[in-house]
Amino acid sequence: MEVNAPIHVTVESFQADVIDKSQSIPVVVLFWAEQIPLSVQGKALLEQLLTEYQGKFILALSDVSIDQSLAQRLQVQGLPSIRVIHLGQMAEQIDGPADEAQLRTILDGLTESAADALKGDLDSMLASGDFASAIAVLQESIQEEPKNQSLRVELADALVRKGDVDDARTVLASIPEGTKDLERPQNRLEFAEEVAAMDSLDTLQQAISGAPDDLEIRYQLSIVQIVAEHYEDGLDSCMEILRADREFREDIGRLTMIRVFNMLGKGNEIAGKYRRKMFNLMH
Repeated sequence: MEVNAPIHVTVESFQADVIDKSQSIPVVVLFWAEQIPLSVQGKALLEQLLTEYQGKFILALSDVSIDQSLAQRLQVQGLPSIRVIHLGQMAEQIDGPADEAQLRTILDGLTESAADALKGDLDSMLASGDFASAIAVLQESIQEEPKNQSLRVELADALVRKGDVDDARTVLASIPEGTKDLERPQNRLEFAEEVAAMDSLDTLQQAISGAPDDLEIRYQLSIVQIVAEHYEDGLDSCMEILRADREFREDIGRLTMIRVFNMLGKGNEIAGKYRRKMFNLMH
């Protein structure tokens, strides 16, 4: 059987292919017939979702024009008709056409990803600086969901934060371009690579106190602060560059702030605060 291909189910195979498999993964059973256009459309939609959800549910098809026995057993009255089996029980029943939003709501409720399930624990580990535990959990989750690119994004980000930049590069190389939030670990890695050639935070702070107008020192200070996750200090340093000289290093102050915003991600409170500050300064 191809990966993400529907299966065909009968009364005889229902226990093994639907009930038993539903203990570990939801099974969507579609009753359809080629002669019923709406059921053909429903089949096409579910096949599209099957590909998109990357193996998070099984699609079982019962062609009622060939065999009506399973439909009769499950009291199917018309076509199309859907039965969703989860943990051996009937989780949902839809008689008649179902639209995409309705199906997505059902599937999302039953197919919580490993990333979603461990998000709370992961956030706690990362917030406390326990990157090793976060990396171990993410690696284990990737073994369970090897096609879940969001887990790889999180792993790459955690590896950079731990300082394992070579491993982070390897993981990033395995993630397709265009993957959601990919810019976050990419930007973090770029900052980490850049900071390797710079002085320590203490050295740069002493240097800037003796030469407050030296924008090169201030820029290096901003990068070191950002890599140390002192984001507000780093963004303040960038703001000082913006105030002093927009042309310095081809507007590096503004461009660095944008990279930090991308790294922090949408909805981040610090990013939102400094976006407003940057906008007000520039306008």
